[in-house]
Amino acid sequence: MLNFADIQKRVLTNKLAKGFNTTNIPMEFALAHGELSEAFEAYLKKTGTVGEEIADVMIYLLWLCELLEIDLESELMAKLEKNEKRRYEHDDNGVLHKQEG
Repeated sequence: MLNFADIQKRVLTNKLAKGFNTTNIPMEFALAHGELSEAFEAYLKKTGTVGEEIADVMIYLLWLCELLEIDLESELMAKLEKNEKRRYEHDDNGVLHKQEG
């Protein structure tokens, strides 16, 4: 399994070395959103760069986690477990709904 903590630190090292933003968190969220849009556009246009664009999204997310002192690996594992325990049911129109409880 990947060691997200090490990767987060590697992203930090590269950002600092290149002189990128390290304080404007709202801008980082906006840039991550922009990268996701670029991945979608690459998918639609079949440019062959979808994987690279998704990697850019991951870099921004890892960077945000480093900035916000979030242990992404722990959060991811907890969320996977939570999602696996959730129940969903289709309504009469075939729409899937999360069931509470």
